[in-house]
Amino acid sequence: MSTPTNASLATIPIHAVGEKSSAFEYLTTKKDELLGWARKFSIFPYPFVTACCAMEFMAVSSSPYDTDRFGAALPRFSPRQADLLMVVGTISHKQATVLKTVYDQMCEPKWVMAFGACATSGGFYQNYAAVAGVDRIVPVDIYIPGCPPRPEMVIDGIMQLQDLIARSRHPIVNKDF
Repeated sequence: MSTPTNASLATIPIHAVGEKSSAFEYLTTKKDELLGWARKFSIFPYPFVTACCAMEFMAVSSSPYDTDRFGAALPRFSPRQADLLMVVGTISHKQATVLKTVYDQMCEPKWVMAFGACATSGGFYQNYAAVAGVDRIVPVDIYIPGCPPRPEMVIDGIMQLQDLIARSRHPIVNKDF
């Protein structure tokens, strides 16, 4: 094989049939890290939208912000197909049982994101009808504050959730796998 005259050109070694290359022959990693990497880029959100934050939720999926870059673009409208419950807006006490039922129908592993001031703390509704934070109903993993929260904050929350997913243990991995 002759040496190229241009220094920017690189030669690619060509191996004969049956000859093995040692490069990329073995890929080693921890199984938890591999599953965490796969799960963090395949988030399927279920939007539980009840109030004015819905406009900001719709803006997050638009082209300037594009949650598809983070693997969370396709909202599922069945809790059995989703792994991220996005609680968007005010939750009344009458809706609390419905929210708990939706959470119980989701498959494991599942995560919850409280979206906006009303979902995180009840917002400015300090009355008998509004739940003062959805963490009284379901366990919340990520809180996104604001009234309404900016799409950049939602994307930051999705990235924090991805870090949480990547660092967590994945119970599908056992000693036999």
